[in-house]
Amino acid sequence: MFSKIFQAIAMWMAMQFVMKQITGGTQKTTTSAVDADGNPVKVVNTGKVPPFSERARYLDEGAVYNTIPQLVAPIWPGNSFVDIVVTVSPSMIPTPLKSTPKDAIVLEEKRFQIGNYSDTRSSGARTINVPKPVQQNGTLFGHFYVRLSDSSAPLDPTEKGYDPGSAYHFIFPLTQYIPKKKEVKTRNLLAGKNEIEVEEEPQPETSSGPIIASYYHPNVSLSFIPNSGVFSFPQSHPAVRQHLRLEATGARDGSGQNSWYYPILYVNTFWQLKSHMTLLNETVKTLPIRLDLNNLGDWKFKTMASIDMSAKEAARQAANGTPITGGSDGSEIEMIKEIFIDTNPILLGVTVVVSIAHMILETLAFGSDIAHYRKKKDNVGISVRSILANVFMQAVIFLYLIDQSQNTSWMILGSQGIGILIELWKITTVVNVRLRPATPGSLFPYRISFEDKHKLSDTEEKTKEYDEIAFKYMYIAGVPLLIAYAIYSLMYETHKSWYSFVITTLVGSVYAYGFLMMVPSLYINYRLKSVAHMPAKAMMYKFLNTFIDDLFAFTIKMPFLHRLATLRDDVIFFVYLYQRWAYKIDYTRVNEFGQGGEDDELEEKKEEAATEKALPAVTAAVKDAKAGKTTGADTGKATKRK
Repeated sequence: MFSKIFQAIAMWMAMQFVMKQITGGTQKTTTSAVDADGNPVKVVNTGKVPPFSERARYLDEGAVYNTIPQLVAPIWPGNSFVDIVVTVSPSMIPTPLKSTPKDAIVLEEKRFQIGNYSDTRSSGARTINVPKPVQQNGTLFGHFYVRLSDSSAPLDPTEKGYDPGSAYHFIFPLTQYIPKKKEVKTRNLLAGKNEIEVEEEPQPETSSGPIIASYYHPNVSLSFIPNSGVFSFPQSHPAVRQHLRLEATGARDGSGQNSWYYPILYVNTFWQLKSHMTLLNETVKTLPIRLDLNNLGDWKFKTMASIDMSAKEAARQAANGTPITGGSDGSEIEMIKEIFIDTNPILLGVTVVVSIAHMILETLAFGSDIAHYRKKKDNVGISVRSILANVFMQAVIFLYLIDQSQNTSWMILGSQGIGILIELWKITTVVNVRLRPATPGSLFPYRISFEDKHKLSDTEEKTKEYDEIAFKYMYIAGVPLLIAYAIYSLMYETHKSWYSFVITTLVGSVYAYGFLMMVPSLYINYRLKSVAHMPAKAMMYKFLNTFIDDLFAFTIKMPFLHRLATLRDDVIFFVYLYQRWAYKIDYTRVNEFGQGGEDDELEEKKEEAATEKALPAVTAAVKDAKAGKTTGADTGKATKRK
């Protein structure tokens, strides 16, 4: 392990050395510069990029102007005071500030200090009128005007005397174009009437591909990013470059290769959830808006910008039908954001801790369950029908979760699929699964046959008998309930199709009455007056996970019926605890691995005693063999056998 760690560190240091030799390094030095009032300030740069105020008027002899700057450095000191004005407009062309209506100016702040994390500003709640082009799927642009507070140059780039060295302007869309969620059409299968149950507007039937709509979020967070330093512009992350504003005149240093950038003002859309957005159309006349101004750490900015960009790109590719590695469409990131925003911080902290415990316990439960069935020697206390029923129920739940995939996380689907595979494997450990020729007149030529692995003992025969009795009453109770629920669902509820109706009805019955399928095992325990045959460790792990599932039911996105069903296992758990208390440990009964307790110990003691008695005779025989004698009695001369 230490060797691998050392190799990784050595590789990282070697790569850093090679990159420094190629790029020339980024050794930081402090250079004196002068602000707008002539006061000396310290500017951090590499020595290759001089302060903007000391830039060369002409390129060095033999230097070539590069349209794409290589190194970029901050144009202003890192602790500058700035004035900022934000306006909204449907056009990308800036309107003179003198002509801008007052209700279009949504933020106006003076002497905000970059790098002072305690300096926060807010516009408060405001209302803006929605322009006609924005109502017709247009873009609502935000125009951002930033200037050094001590500068006398105008803030508006349309005014005379505007100085790009002390002020800058940029635009950023305040609306987002997001693919509409595919609508789910449901209908009453008997009446045949369509009922569309979606929040989105209906999509045109003649359209091909995704329908893109304009969405708006009322809260906008503006963050200055101090201490970004000098870095390579071509090698910077695309998510960072889209928020970078280079010096407006295209100025370069003497080498013609390097330039400067204005303070990064990050329009933070990371926490803007689609569920909190407004779909813009002609019915939307006014919109609320609130802008918050603050400072944000450089590493936070890069992390949030890259995650936000990748999630939106995944959603865009998924909407266009492009296959995505891992199958993600960006909705998982949206789900995580919802958990962080909508969940109580204390509950969220507890959830993070128990999430780790849930994964550990689930892994231990799977491993212990597999170990139990691998070591078990007989079928005492095993309800084969319960295992088969459990496979069927879990398969139904899995199909339902796929049918409701827009409301289900991949974590729930993966756990359900692994559970089905383990239940199928359990069947092969209890009985032999064979493919036999079907009886004459059958629809299929072959049938699946479940055959006993060996001749059943008396206790195993009793287990089989109790299993049949338990399921007999289960059918009497469950089938009428299933039929009644199916009739009610068919008459009063809407479904996407007949397949969806069948799956929804079955899963509704499983969720509502599924705990009845766990009762046969408890009934067998009651008749055998024993719980020694139960996989105690696996059951404890699973039941601990049920309480964690109860907590997850309030935080993780899942269908309502699946959320309700997490409470049913708790009832079975308490009944099992009572049986474990009522049926005390008896070492003469079979234990959890099918071993015989004291009976096995008695047999082992008898074998040891017989071995001890035989040892002296064996020792004497060895001595006689060394002396040249046989191990039999000395009866004299042998006679020829007739």
